[in-house]
Amino acid sequence: MQKTSIKNWASEDQPREKLVLKGAETLSNAELLAILINNGNKTNTAIEIAMELMNDVHNNLQSLANLSVAEMLNFQINGLGKSKAIAIAAAMELGIRRNMAVKKRDAIKQSSDVAAFLQAEFGHKQIESFVVVYLNRANHIIRQEIISEGGITGTVADPRIILKKALDYHAVSIILCHNHPSGNLKPSKADEQLTNKIKNAAAFLDIQVMDHIIVSEEGYYSFADEGLM
Repeated sequence: MQKTSIKNWASEDQPREKLVLKGAETLSNAELLAILINNGNKTNTAIEIAMELMNDVHNNLQSLANLSVAEMLNFQINGLGKSKAIAIAAAMELGIRRNMAVKKRDAIKQSSDVAAFLQAEFGHKQIESFVVVYLNRANHIIRQEIISEGGITGTVADPRIILKKALDYHAVSIILCHNHPSGNLKPSKADEQLTNKIKNAAAFLDIQVMDHIIVSEEGYYSFADEGLM
């Protein structure tokens, strides 16, 4: 049976036309992906390719956002080549960055001001990253740096690197952050020990450690909010 091209659908049913006429919010995830995929092949339409990709990630957009181009290609979906996978990966990253921009605050006054932003950027990652946010006297973010990245179970952060960067950036305070890919937000003994080690070392340089925030897809945990600072 010959496949029907998206071009032959009724105009109100074509993803691009539907987006223009009814708005992007009316499209399904597969229809939005079909627009990125742009065209199919002799076997599959763009929408069929999109539906197969969504099926492979169990219809979870966060899982799709976590995929590299190589991982998408490993699904061996007929009609999904490198250029289409690159377009999808770029769109997913734009979505993450938009979410970060919405949640980023100019001045950090409490844990929630920075936690939502950090969760948007690192909460979904499948490897553990240790991040430091450097702040000036007005509590404005000077810079944010990934200090180290590790495996699924942990990463190592060197206090000397963290504090050297604080001096380089003329930061007067810092916020520590790392993600838990497992989703469990409870800090480990190692997390508590590392926090105290950095806090004590920073005090000698008149640098304040304002908080240590653990993020995951489930939410965040603030050492400061829990009285551990």
